[in-house]
Amino acid sequence: MQSEQPLKVLILAAEIEPFVKVGGMAEIVGALPKALQALGHDVRLVMPRYRQVDAEHFQLTTSLDTISVPMGNFQVSACVRQAEIGNHIPVYMIDAPRYFDRENIYGYTDDGERFILFCRAALEAVRALGWSPDIVHCNDWHTGIVPNWLHTLYREDEFFSHTASVYTIHNLAYQGIFGYRLLEVAGVAANGFVYPQIAELANVVDIMGRGILFADAVTTVSERYAQEILTPTFGEKLDHMLRSRRDRLFGILNGVDYQENNPTTNNHIHTQYDATSLEKRAENKAALQEQAHLPVKPDVPMLAMISRLADQKGFDLLAQIIHPLLAQGVQFVLLGVGDQHYHEMFQNLAARYPDQVAIFLTFNTEVAQRIYAGSDMLLMPSRFEPCGTNQMYAMRYGCVPIVRHVGGLADTVQEYNPHTSDGNGFVFQNYDAWEFFAAIVRALALYPFKNFWHTLQLRGMAADHSWNASALRYVEVYRNALAYHQTGK
Repeated sequence: MQSEQPLKVLILAAEIEPFVKVGGMAEIVGALPKALQALGHDVRLVMPRYRQVDAEHFQLTTSLDTISVPMGNFQVSACVRQAEIGNHIPVYMIDAPRYFDRENIYGYTDDGERFILFCRAALEAVRALGWSPDIVHCNDWHTGIVPNWLHTLYREDEFFSHTASVYTIHNLAYQGIFGYRLLEVAGVAANGFVYPQIAELANVVDIMGRGILFADAVTTVSERYAQEILTPTFGEKLDHMLRSRRDRLFGILNGVDYQENNPTTNNHIHTQYDATSLEKRAENKAALQEQAHLPVKPDVPMLAMISRLADQKGFDLLAQIIHPLLAQGVQFVLLGVGDQHYHEMFQNLAARYPDQVAIFLTFNTEVAQRIYAGSDMLLMPSRFEPCGTNQMYAMRYGCVPIVRHVGGLADTVQEYNPHTSDGNGFVFQNYDAWEFFAAIVRALALYPFKNFWHTLQLRGMAADHSWNASALRYVEVYRNALAYHQTGK
């Protein structure tokens, strides 16, 4: 049957782990292809070749010496390098030094042009390679122009005539908003602006909005976030458009990579353990306390945050309650980078409470894994959270999550009920500092009762948030997108 045929899936993303990671998208795009390949599909990826991608370290080869990429009224030459992830999954890298040989990944005045060039080069590269995809899976604003092109510039192109587009929203807050000239560079100025009904967007080019509008199917990274973004509260001014496409919108919870994050096999933690040897976890707590230069006290609750330091992640709530929280006698460890005023806040806290507060103002995967393995509770009081993976990693290591009931956090963490023993963490509803504090206090009240706490840890460790189930859902959406594409709009 046709529906059982393996699919050819081209995944476009601005960042892919292990090559470049700025946010969570890189982790997701690096993991999903492996799960899709395990299901029998032919998956290939494309990303820019940034300065940070070392040719020797990643053993880059050259797939295409040169391709010509239309950019408005002129042509740009690019080279296509190739690396691999997983079991020989090709990762094509668009090598255009003028656009990508820079100190940073994002943050330039020509970011619009840079990613238009990347997207056009990606499509022209697979054409030159003679590999016609069934699905182009686009991620976030950087690739939002591609669904637009498949309905305009490439509509009559035989090579892409059967190619459907799937567009994944990782974070609706970053939409790629530019001026009219970008439409000319992208070759779609004839379409003009597409949002006359939304005052704030009527005279700007919103690349993510175009992805949502033109894709054959749209996904986001948790079921709850897919519902939340249909509302003005979470819709970032695109809720009207999203509601008009709700029949094409699917929420698929991100998976997590249990090969990289497994306390049974992880060589970066002090002592390996599993659900049958949870007592060994105490050795990881002691090792973390030593690394963090905190007193080694096994019975002191150790709370952690691993996060970008930004208001979205709830640090404004934490700032309001940190002093009464530390008055409970807990230890607190932080790993992350972000807004300078939060760097200063935590540096001041660490100086004032040297026996209770430890900070790592960096991002380091190995340190993160040691924090999961050694701390007792992970705090995630996010204002919004499309999916979140830290809470899933924490549970895998027997670290109990304390989260706000929002987005993917609501889909993965349920309030512990001491009467029924249901639930796997502690949850608060409203974006309120004292509701957050109350959730922490409930956790601290349970912590001394080791049998109950042990049960809570085991429940988290037993949860299956692997990529297998998520990959099956993506395949289902890919097939839906193909069906939508064949019927037209």
